[in-house]
Amino acid sequence: MDAGRKAPLNVKVAREAMRANPQLGAVDALLLGTAVLDAARDRGIWPPFLAAALLQESAFDPHAVSVAGAVGIAQFTVPTAMEYGVDPWEPRSAIGGAARLFGAYVDAYRGRNDDPYALALAAYDAGPGTVDYYHGVPPYTETHEYIIDVRDRWSRIVGR
Repeated sequence: MDAGRKAPLNVKVAREAMRANPQLGAVDALLLGTAVLDAARDRGIWPPFLAAALLQESAFDPHAVSVAGAVGIAQFTVPTAMEYGVDPWEPRSAIGGAARLFGAYVDAYRGRNDDPYALALAAYDAGPGTVDYYHGVPPYTETHEYIIDVRDRWSRIVGR
């Protein structure tokens, strides 16, 4: 699955998903990538952004479990999943929930600074209350590294 720079975006996302998660087959990667792009477009956020964030969260592994207890492809905690009406273990549900949550963050932070996507990532990683408290990206190494890692994945998706 290598069509280079001219490949459709869902193919580029699938390629990055298979690179991040060698257990993921081409068909599943393509289906998940397409679902991510569709959900992002439905919520008015840039599709490579959502794809990169979910790749960073779980490498598109719907069975992923973090040490903090976040689960599924979007790494929702159980309370957040319940709040958004998401089944965190079901990929399409989790992808749709992540698109809604990221879309809400991007909308909330649009106009606050030049990069509402960085603030949305910070809110997803450290919580929106923390972003509000610091009036921007909090001074946490983990959050800064998370934003850098997602942006790296994002650039690989759009740059190939």
